[in-house]
Amino acid sequence: MKNNKTVIKNGHLVDPAAGVDKVCTLILENERVAKIVESTDNMDLSDCDVIDAEGLHVFPGFIDLHVHFREPGLEYKETIETGSKAAAAGGVTTVCVMANTKPVIDTAERVRLVKNIASKTSCINVLPIASVTIGLNGEELVDIEAIEEAGAIALSEDGKSVDNPELMREAMERCAKLNLPIFDHCEEKKLLFGGVMNKGTRSEAMGLPGISNEVEDSMAERDIALAKETGVQLHLCHCSTEKAPEYIKAGKEAGLNLTAETGPHYISLCDEDIPSDDANWKMNPPLRSAKDREALYKAVRDVVIDVIATDHAPHSSEEKSNGFSKSPFGIVGLETSFPVCYTTLVKNGGMSLSDLITRMSAKPADIIHIERGTLKEGSVADIAIADLSEEYEIDPESFKSKGRNTPYKGMKFFGKIKYTFVGGKLV
Repeated sequence: MKNNKTVIKNGHLVDPAAGVDKVCTLILENERVAKIVESTDNMDLSDCDVIDAEGLHVFPGFIDLHVHFREPGLEYKETIETGSKAAAAGGVTTVCVMANTKPVIDTAERVRLVKNIASKTSCINVLPIASVTIGLNGEELVDIEAIEEAGAIALSEDGKSVDNPELMREAMERCAKLNLPIFDHCEEKKLLFGGVMNKGTRSEAMGLPGISNEVEDSMAERDIALAKETGVQLHLCHCSTEKAPEYIKAGKEAGLNLTAETGPHYISLCDEDIPSDDANWKMNPPLRSAKDREALYKAVRDVVIDVIATDHAPHSSEEKSNGFSKSPFGIVGLETSFPVCYTTLVKNGGMSLSDLITRMSAKPADIIHIERGTLKEGSVADIAIADLSEEYEIDPESFKSKGRNTPYKGMKFFGKIKYTFVGGKLV
């Protein structure tokens, strides 16, 4: 793209935040949506870059609240640069990167480091999340005020919970004063017992130790109770259990500032789908039962669960080659998120396309208080363009991510991303 102005014509714009669902033309200029018009018939387009999006759908760029880009310190798994390219390939224009790097993002200086690396190497918007405790050790809180001032979008101990309830309460009280969200990985480690997959008939058949639903549910209920006491904005990460929608709904009805996410894998797969001792199916929380999957699917449809987030967690092929017992938890998801969700929820599930885009664009922007998630005139031109009619096979070898660890290899989905714009620039 060489010109100052870009025209995306004849695409079907779906922008729930702006109440738009129609074929139209977007004119991009100076990083923003300058104008939306019905057609370009009477326009001189000689000084414009033109994309004819006829037959394609145009959305506000997707916002993923939960990814791991591994930099600094674990660049062999992923870098901010390769992670950003993976995001762009999936139509994701903004990500929130978790703090469990090496070193941990637990100081203002390290928050600024992530922002600095992103400013030089990323093709999308990268927003850092800092840890709740120093070194993720669960013993001493970070300097929350300094970290917020440095630009952290939230705090999270992701990968584990803050075991000490008094420490978590203090963190919530301080975050509440700053209007800074806490993103909560809910896991009672005393109940883990070395589990590597969901506790159920499949784990028994495979002879592997299981992780019960109570591991997640008990900690979630504790932290919701603390959020009620403190008034903090609490966001529950990667909800995976049948019971999750019940306590989320109850918390919202009680007036708590509570939101929740689930991953594409938790609404499209279950433990019965695991074909063998293949760690590309190993994630934390694990794939649960079909009953859990159906409850989460319904909770997304009914807006009990607010957003879809991938928990994109790349690992090397070597690390993932050791079966469930010895391989790390985590799968990649940025490049498969939209097609999996579109095919599962909309094409085969009866959910409206507009509702899905709300879960992937507008609502995530609300949760982290950023002006994104819409393409109304004057807004930042972060855009995803997809072909909903194209079915294609997932090939991990084509991923932009360094990670190939996906359970979707060889599966077919509709909704291939064709173009992604960030700040009006084709990336």
